[in-house]
Amino acid sequence: MIPPEQQSIPSLECTDALRADLRTARFGVDAIGRLLGDAAQAALGRAQRVPARRALLPHAGEPLATLVTLFLLGDAVPASAAEAAFPTLGLPGAERGGLVGLADDGTVQATIDLRPYGFVDAVGVGEWWIASDLGELASGGALREDHVLGIGGASTTLSGLMMSEPVDTALDLGTGCGIQALHAARHARRVVATDISERALAIAAFNARLNGIESIEFRLGSLYEPVTGERFDHIVSNPPFVITPRAEGVPEYEYRDGGMVGDSIVREVIRGAADHLVPGGVAQLLGNWEYHRDREAFDRIREWLTGTRLDAWFLEREVQDAAQYAETWIRDGGTRQGPEFDRLHEAWLKDFDERGVESVGFGYVTLRAARADAPRGAWPMRVLERLHGSLGHNASGLGEHIAASLAARDWLAAHDAGALAAASLTVAGDVTEERHYWPGQEHPTVIVLKQGGGFGRSVRLDTGLAALVGACDGDLSVGAITAAVAQLLEVDPAELLADLLPRVRDLVAEGFLRP
Repeated sequence: MIPPEQQSIPSLECTDALRADLRTARFGVDAIGRLLGDAAQAALGRAQRVPARRALLPHAGEPLATLVTLFLLGDAVPASAAEAAFPTLGLPGAERGGLVGLADDGTVQATIDLRPYGFVDAVGVGEWWIASDLGELASGGALREDHVLGIGGASTTLSGLMMSEPVDTALDLGTGCGIQALHAARHARRVVATDISERALAIAAFNARLNGIESIEFRLGSLYEPVTGERFDHIVSNPPFVITPRAEGVPEYEYRDGGMVGDSIVREVIRGAADHLVPGGVAQLLGNWEYHRDREAFDRIREWLTGTRLDAWFLEREVQDAAQYAETWIRDGGTRQGPEFDRLHEAWLKDFDERGVESVGFGYVTLRAARADAPRGAWPMRVLERLHGSLGHNASGLGEHIAASLAARDWLAAHDAGALAAASLTVAGDVTEERHYWPGQEHPTVIVLKQGGGFGRSVRLDTGLAALVGACDGDLSVGAITAAVAQLLEVDPAELLADLLPRVRDLVAEGFLRP
């Protein structure tokens, strides 16, 4: 095993030859999946290497199996096998490039993590090779404090949320291994990627070069310091939002700890976005926010937004109590149960207790700067909601849904009650309806609209609203449909319209109905 302190930074000079060798070996998502099989690949995702090792035995010495053994399993390989896996770069070149190192027994071990990453977004299907520091599975110990994290759940969540309308400029704040900057480069002409870690910037630059992406500029510095005075069309950030005690002996990992008390780093990223977005520009980030004994989390968030004139959409996906939150992030740093784990757990809970923190929320944040042509009364839009549980099916991510939701809210801001009643709407293509009946009854007791994509929302309808939605095919106006429904239900049309319009407005905002 290569201990964390001996892990290297890959060299930009080796990227062309490495790219050629990875292509020759077909080091990609599909080929690796076929090589390992579903069960071994799933086990590897759970940090269990034995099934993968067994699956690779019949292929020992083959370049693809060698690269998988080196970079995905973190196991040593014979020097002859490594030489065959790098026909262009050569084993000496792989060593000089910081990719592998020779062990005392003459075998070769990886000094970085390198793996293929496949994705689908609004632009289409894509695949890259992404380098990062070795994880605890390969290094066999706790992570170094300047550890550069590879692709994980948070990074794929943010890339899935990313809106992809073409823009001129984008900023990736706290780029880490560079994955968000690479995604932003698919829709932005120019990307600036910043980080406080020199190590992270070096690895991110390596990833950009390896994948032939030349539109990213890398800058060293904290938060918005490297882009003082600049504005961007799109800001994305997976900031180091983990709430860590500021106490002696508690590791502060650069990839996740922002060096501030509590959730201050998220507040600073949010408030700073107001000064770095062009009019109408959008910022998207992940974040944590604290629940205090005497303060509701969303009340604190409203204070963060005060004076910013930012359109804001906070979506809380889950909440963990203080003890559970501490356990999650202590394990994330590579510390397992034992005296050291207990010591860190005590430090975390002491910090939370002294500051009155009972639990921590996690979620998604979308911000938008006011536009000069924004409809009167449209700004600021403040939506703070909790949506815990499973989401709908999102093969290409949520970015398109978020963009459509913002456009729908703009449309609603420009349409008062009269204009909404005169508008024609259609039901979104991913929406289905469920009806539940008591046995033998003619009329349903429960009617539910379900969103297959987006955030997988469900909305319960009464008879009047269900009839209106069912008739929304783009031909008749909301007012005309309501009048017809009122006649069938034998109720006053004006009263029914007044009752339905606010709920129709909600269905448009949430993506069930579309103008």
